[in-house]
Parts: sequence; structure tokens; C-alpha cells
Amino acid sequence: MLTGKQRHHLRGLGHKLDAIVQVGKGGLDEGLIKAVDQALADHELIKVKVGDSAELDRHEAAEEIAAQTRSEVAQVIGNVVLLYRANPEDPAITLP
Repeated sequence: MLTGKQRHHLRGLGHKLDAIVQVGKGGLDEGLIKAVDQALADHELIKVKVGDSAELDRHEAAEEIAAQTRSEVAQVIGNVVLLYRANPEDPAITLP
């Protein structure tokens, strides 16, 4: 679980990021979860855009993706979800 201070730090780091994965009308299928999982392994902190054609709520999508990828939701703003998962071997982001 992230603390408020840690979320604030991650939001600052995530501000300049672009969305790597987009949820479309296909919803949360296995391919999307694999793409998010790989992106988290590569970057630790990513943005996921929930498209207008997606048939689920952005908050529900954020929680479901986080649960399936063992990550933390740092922020949901607009249609963008900021996800964080530390690299267990060599973390690039140091949390306060």
C-alpha cells in the first residue's frame, strides 16, 4: 500500500510520462494485462489510458489492472491511470 507522500512523489514523476497502453472497446483482455505487466517490468511507473470506447469505469479498470498485475494505483485523473510496481531486483524509483 502506498502512503500519501509516496503517491505524491509518484504523481510528480508521472506528470511527464505518456500513456504506454490504451484500454479500448476490447476491455481488459489477456493481451492488455500482459502488455501492462511487461511495461511495469520495464519502467516501474506507467500511464494507461482508458479510452471512451471502453465499456467500464476508469476507477474499476484501474483497480482490476492493478490487481491482475500486482501493482499499485498511484493516481486516476481524467481517463488516465498511473500505475506503479517496484522492480524487486533493482528498483529505479526510490520512494520517500
